[in-house]
Amino acid sequence: MFERFTRDARSTVTGAVAEARRAGAARVTEEHLLLSLLALGALDPLGVDAPAVTADLAAARRRGGISRADEKALAELGIDLAEIITRVERTHGEGALATPALRRTGRVRLTEDAKKTLQQSLRIALGRKDRHIAPLHLLLALLSHPGPISEILTDHGITYTTAESTLAA
Repeated sequence: MFERFTRDARSTVTGAVAEARRAGAARVTEEHLLLSLLALGALDPLGVDAPAVTADLAAARRRGGISRADEKALAELGIDLAEIITRVERTHGEGALATPALRRTGRVRLTEDAKKTLQQSLRIALGRKDRHIAPLHLLLALLSHPGPISEILTDHGITYTTAESTLAA
């Protein structure tokens, strides 16, 4: 599959590994893929406020990756996620629900969701009859998977349709 990746798409994946290492994470997540796209300027044509997106990603990480939709569902059951986070962090320290720390081996692997994102980018490229996988396909794959990443992007005005129409031109 990686032979189909453009240089920029490969840079995005290696950048995601670097983002994970910088954060001390044991696994490369969809968040790291998005941070890499931001760092490489792939979302600049969409007018993305990178610091605001990064702050929203940090807030989602603090929630343990639980989306606001999930948080709302829990609230309807009478479960206050903010209170749970506060209690966990009081006992275990700030960011206790974030991704696990890097192991001593230093090897950083992809999470299943990150792998699925790369696979989805291939399906999207094939569906569009594109010969190569570019950062656009990675972004569209991130947007096609419900969860905190697509939720944050949508909050910042980036939908599948806007990304496809703006970046494909």
